[in-house]
Amino acid sequence: MSLTSERSLNPLPSLIFSSRWLQLPLYLGLIVAQGVYVVLFLKELWHLFSHATTFGEQQIMLAVLGLIDVVMISNLLVMVIVGGYETFVSRLNLEGHPDQPEWLGHVNASVLKVKLAMAIIGISSIHLLKTFIAVGALGAGLPADSTPGAAYTEAGVMWQTIIHCVFILSAIGIAYTDRVMTQQLKAKNGH
Repeated sequence: MSLTSERSLNPLPSLIFSSRWLQLPLYLGLIVAQGVYVVLFLKELWHLFSHATTFGEQQIMLAVLGLIDVVMISNLLVMVIVGGYETFVSRLNLEGHPDQPEWLGHVNASVLKVKLAMAIIGISSIHLLKTFIAVGALGAGLPADSTPGAAYTEAGVMWQTIIHCVFILSAIGIAYTDRVMTQQLKAKNGH
């Protein structure tokens, strides 16, 4: 909607429509949070590099999984920042830009929800894999994790697995609902 057509709205609808800009500080805050994740990634990378000769294979694997986890969370932040801003605040006008994300051309609230659900499953998968590796290391008499106070219990592992399964079922439910709504919309429009 152009500025001139926004001005032609009555005062109350114009105020309500303009309130979307209140989300701008939220997206800027997420950009700052992503900067924090960059610092965390560099710290973890330095830790891995500086201990490369003293770490065992499992410790290296856990450190690399930690790096992957940080990258996946950062990807999730990018999806929320770019997709959310484009969907709920204002157009980014990136058409034709060589670096425009492929998914941005057809992003809407439903697509964003499905992508976010898939990203959360990926992050949860990394955490669950780290837990399984750490628990396996405990059985072999090796240190589970370099994180102080990392304790794994049978109930904790079970609950982490159940929560991961709930994430998967939720994503399937979101994707199914999106598919049904898309099919109904196509049928309504005669496609």
